[in-house]
Amino acid sequence: MMTVAVTGGIGSGKSTLCSLFAGTGITVYDSDSQAKRLMNSSPELVHAIKAAFGECAYDNGELNRAYLASEIFSDDSKRGLLESLVHPAVMDDFRQCAAADSGPYVVFESAILFESGLAPLFDRVVAVVAPLELRIRRTCLRDGFDVEAVRRRIAAQMSDDELCERADYTVVNIDREALAADFERLDAIFREEARNAAR
Repeated sequence: MMTVAVTGGIGSGKSTLCSLFAGTGITVYDSDSQAKRLMNSSPELVHAIKAAFGECAYDNGELNRAYLASEIFSDDSKRGLLESLVHPAVMDDFRQCAAADSGPYVVFESAILFESGLAPLFDRVVAVVAPLELRIRRTCLRDGFDVEAVRRRIAAQMSDDELCERADYTVVNIDREALAADFERLDAIFREEARNAAR
């Protein structure tokens, strides 16, 4: 099964691109929401998180997000520890999802694809980028954040230049019509590559 990863910073519109893939029947695996699900539902992951962060990491059987956030917020080693537990669980779950899929390819959506070291595990990587002011406006409208808060979040993420340099394909998401055209081009490429791989 061919695998395609879609990544991009906050407000870039990667989820919008992924919705176009999903609209044609392509399975899209949202790594962020699936990680949250697994941290509550995977017995192995729950056990590992409790072993690493203590029983306080869960409250009445549910992940104690506030406690965990306080643990990793200012401690890079603890953040790295949590990621070392969660990322393999997410990839195992994604592989099972991909193996059961009957489509030509599957899409993995992740904001931190390169930072997490997962990019080499995929056949193709698509970076979604957009002008800074547009990203800020989109995020403020969507999430209700103030401008400076969004600027800080963007500054903490990988730059668009680096994303473009490391990805196989880049989509500049300025308007929906152009995005749709880019999607159709990529979808045709991936379907053809999947057909060739299956021969």
